[in-house]
Amino acid sequence: MKPKPYLLCETNWKTVKKTDYTIAVLPWGATEAHNYHLPYGTDNIQSEYIAEKAARMAWKKGAKIIVLPNMPYGVNTQQMDIKLTMNLNPSTQIMILRDIIDNLYDQNILKFVVLNGHGGNDFKQMIRELKAEYPAMYISQVNWYYTVPDMKKYFKEPGDHAGEMETSNMLKIVPELVLPLKDAGSGKSKKLKFKGRSEGWLWAPREWTRVTKDTGIGNPAEATKEKGKAYLKEVTNKIADYFVELYETNLKDIYV
Repeated sequence: MKPKPYLLCETNWKTVKKTDYTIAVLPWGATEAHNYHLPYGTDNIQSEYIAEKAARMAWKKGAKIIVLPNMPYGVNTQQMDIKLTMNLNPSTQIMILRDIIDNLYDQNILKFVVLNGHGGNDFKQMIRELKAEYPAMYISQVNWYYTVPDMKKYFKEPGDHAGEMETSNMLKIVPELVLPLKDAGSGKSKKLKFKGRSEGWLWAPREWTRVTKDTGIGNPAEATKEKGKAYLKEVTNKIADYFVELYETNLKDIYV
């Protein structure tokens, strides 16, 4: 297997030295329970897969892009009563982001994408703060799980966490790490009772073990490898298109 020049984990100084990278992508996941049947690293595995496939397609179209090693810990403050959940506070996340952006800034890599694969992460306010510190830098967040607005064309019940969508993805990416679906919980969960929540204008963090018994939110019973393959193809195509568009766009001309 040849090292991929768009993956920093695999490539080498010989390649890096002669390549004028202009975009850096940081996949960011989490380490947390995903029902009974999926691994704790589910968010990391999906984010790494999507970053690699999208970068490969963009690279083939001429985009000089580098995917940084995945950040495996996310914000899991409401799941700390679940054994071996690993939490990284937002205040810690911004310090990590600042150091990474500072490295890239000094190397004149001024287009930066956080490819987020965990619902507990939200980098918007951090990016606002860091943009003021690095005004010449273009910093963006992509939540890959929002790239396909109508997931019902692929899934009967996509689910929110370890449901049909994520289980299908994992059956496509790493089927050997997925337990038989008969071992999975139903993913049945509770929601906030307040009217504002159902209308979409109220938000509060979920206390995970009060919301779900098996740590899942969404029924994985209908998941298949074929569904994951089709869905991931659309996701990676869309993100690859963004990478190419970003590569081809002058930072002085990003608004219309």
